[in-house]
Amino acid sequence: MLSLGAAGVTSAAPFGKTTNRSKQKAAAEAERAGLQQKLSSLKKDISKTENAKDEAADTLAESEKAISDANRALRDLQQEQGDTNVKLKQLSAEHDRLAATVEQQKQQLAKLLRDQYVAGNEDRIKLLLSGDNPNRINRDLQMLAYVSQAQARLLESLRANLKAVEVNQEEAQNAKDELEEIAQEQLQQKARLEQEKGRRAALLSTLSKKLVAQRKEAGSLEKDEQRMAGLVDKLGKLIAEQAAAAAAEKRRQEEVAAARAKAAAEARALAKARAAAEAERKRLAANQNKSGTIKPAQPTQPTQPAPNPADAIDSDEPPKVAAIKPAPVEPAAPPARAADIALAPAAPAGAFAALKGQLRPPVSGKIVNKFGAKRGDGPSWKGVFIRTGEGADVHAVAGGRVVFADWLRGFGNLIIVDHGGQYMSIYGNNQSLLKRAGDIVKAGDAIASAGNSGGNEESGLYFELRHQGAAFDPAGWVKF
Repeated sequence: MLSLGAAGVTSAAPFGKTTNRSKQKAAAEAERAGLQQKLSSLKKDISKTENAKDEAADTLAESEKAISDANRALRDLQQEQGDTNVKLKQLSAEHDRLAATVEQQKQQLAKLLRDQYVAGNEDRIKLLLSGDNPNRINRDLQMLAYVSQAQARLLESLRANLKAVEVNQEEAQNAKDELEEIAQEQLQQKARLEQEKGRRAALLSTLSKKLVAQRKEAGSLEKDEQRMAGLVDKLGKLIAEQAAAAAAEKRRQEEVAAARAKAAAEARALAKARAAAEAERKRLAANQNKSGTIKPAQPTQPTQPAPNPADAIDSDEPPKVAAIKPAPVEPAAPPARAADIALAPAAPAGAFAALKGQLRPPVSGKIVNKFGAKRGDGPSWKGVFIRTGEGADVHAVAGGRVVFADWLRGFGNLIIVDHGGQYMSIYGNNQSLLKRAGDIVKAGDAIASAGNSGGNEESGLYFELRHQGAAFDPAGWVKF
């Protein structure tokens, strides 16, 4: 199984440098590793129940996944390139502004020094020894102080701006390095994309007759239906488990925080009592010193508890206060890893149901197969097939979280979005998957590009809606 991350050889940063982009990409891939492992295990579990291992579409799987990964990588790189260019323009404008400010400050400083030189560069000692009017001397000294303060502020501001220029130049250079890194990756991905497209075309030509025959087999269609139902059921269970785990983790964190707050409050109360007892002891000791009847404090027996500070108020002896140790505080538990809660619903229950009849179509095109229509001698359609051009953007019909984004036999490059409340939308036969499992999407976000992966004859999108694992007619929900 290919990685859920961008496929292809990742180029090193130019000139051996490690850019901020490289570090961020490495961190993102590390966070995605746990989720990828879960989904890989899920796919293997589904594959164990299948008998047929020689379907023609499976031969296309590796090539179609590689095309999807390369297209997604190119799209991501284009977005990164645009963002980096905007950042570079902002840095350039900031550099020009800082350079103008530095130049202005240098001129101001030069003028101050020139004026001071022209004025004779009189210092405070000369003024004090000049024998002039004291009022005038005092006024001149104050003026010199103001000038010195102004010079100091100007110098400090100049240093800060020079440092800002240096930081700006470093960031601009890093942005340029990132652009070069992106350009190198784009060349690699384009070459890989063309290579995989040629490979897929050759495979299709070889397998065309076998694909046509297998697509008409009722048994094959039933297995596709069972495969999808099994995947949705397993994803539903995984989502429920991780949602419960996330809720339990949240409760535990809240309990730990409450315990820490309670322990801190007890420690403050003990410290306050200790301070009060110490103050009372000092007061009694001071009174005894004044009366001249100082009584030595009796040693505290190890087995005796510390006396109550309140009892010492009526006693002649200073209170004996035992060392008060704050209650042990349980350290805060580390938060749950992102990969462990990546499939928890991103939308509240009921949010998707409220959108019934208002959803926009996932792609522009013509519906050629409707929900419930018979598929030859096989099962009826559990969704709709929308014919559209290859590469057309496929949009999420509502907000949610991507819970599956991979190749699946019978459906090609498949993406599933969980909308909360046990509602899911399913998008199959895509040329490319533009989102990865764990990504949060908003309504209208481009999540895939239409195609004919999985051995489909026509270019388009297979679309389903499911609730609690059961498919239902999208016509009453989507404004086709």
